[in-house]
Amino acid sequence: MNFILIAVLVLGAIALIAAVVLFFVSKKFAVQEDPRINGVTGILPGANCGGCGYAGCSNMAEALVKGADSGTLEGIRCPVGGDGVMSKVADLLGMAVANSEPMIAVVRCSGACDVRPRIAEYDGLRTCSAMHSTGRGETACGYGCLGCGDCTCACQFDAIHMNPVTGLPEVDEDKCTSCGACARACPRNIIELRKKGPKNHRIYVSCVNKDKGAAAKKGCQVACIGCGKCARVCAFDAITIENNLSYIDYNKCRMCTKCIYECPTGAIVKMNFPVCKQKFMDSANTTETVLPVISIVKSKEEK
Repeated sequence: MNFILIAVLVLGAIALIAAVVLFFVSKKFAVQEDPRINGVTGILPGANCGGCGYAGCSNMAEALVKGADSGTLEGIRCPVGGDGVMSKVADLLGMAVANSEPMIAVVRCSGACDVRPRIAEYDGLRTCSAMHSTGRGETACGYGCLGCGDCTCACQFDAIHMNPVTGLPEVDEDKCTSCGACARACPRNIIELRKKGPKNHRIYVSCVNKDKGAAAKKGCQVACIGCGKCARVCAFDAITIENNLSYIDYNKCRMCTKCIYECPTGAIVKMNFPVCKQKFMDSANTTETVLPVISIVKSKEEK
């Protein structure tokens, strides 16, 4: 009986000593969390999409609080919540936040099934990343959309879907939050976040093919051939040619649409513009380049 009592007393003493040690250690190494972090986290939408550049909403909340302590919130924005959420965060932290232009995901590939010849058949895991790792894919264009829908699986907001006719992803402008998940999921980087633009008007080069002109045109009828005609007619220095590919800087573009009518392949597209019934041009050569562009716009509208 004495042995049992002694064992109980020893274990009790050890437990008491351990509890005292743990108490002092917790006080010594305690981390004081700023209560504002929980407040900011409660305001954020909780999507944890990573579009802000942080691992999740809690990490972004910490960055916002640190930014407020340093006197600036520039460069930190929640793409899902937008300016409304950022204004609430700024009010909580007693800071001013500048409104930023809304962004949207843009698919920079117009290589539908009827303009991009199929030269092979892929028999493997039906994901874009797997197909991309094996080579050029099933078509003659080694840069265009692979059509397996990795981007649709990555989107948490049901904002991007594969068109069964064209085989290309299409973005729902009303649902897209510009989180960038689809862009990160695309192994060929054909999805880009661009400014929505005034009245949702956008002009961009819907191609990422870096092959030289003849090879690019052979792989896709509407590919950019890097001819430079668009850059020569742009009065705002918004278009650059690099690696046989044109690119339009949305910060410089003034939506004059001259580049669209100058492009011989129709690689430059415009979104949400009124459809032109007739385009009067000065020369017959220019008129010849206008016709395919207008026909493409009409076909999209008819669909």
